[in-house]
Amino acid sequence: MLTRLLVLLVRAWQVGPSAILPPSCRYQPSCSAYAITALRRYGAVKGGWLAAKRIARCHPWGGFGPDPVP
Repeated sequence: MLTRLLVLLVRAWQVGPSAILPPSCRYQPSCSAYAITALRRYGAVKGGWLAAKRIARCHPWGGFGPDPVP
């Protein structure tokens, strides 16, 4: 149930603010797509942790390129 709520929040981000802002993703897949995959694959706790770590790496001095969900 918590996983579905978190996925719904990420989807709201995708169709809301993210659709208005210019694309700025450094990684493939985007952080929101990564979060949805991680949440569905690992559940709310571990998937949420993986998504949070990914978002924390997304800054101008971070990496770039392919970064699939483990």
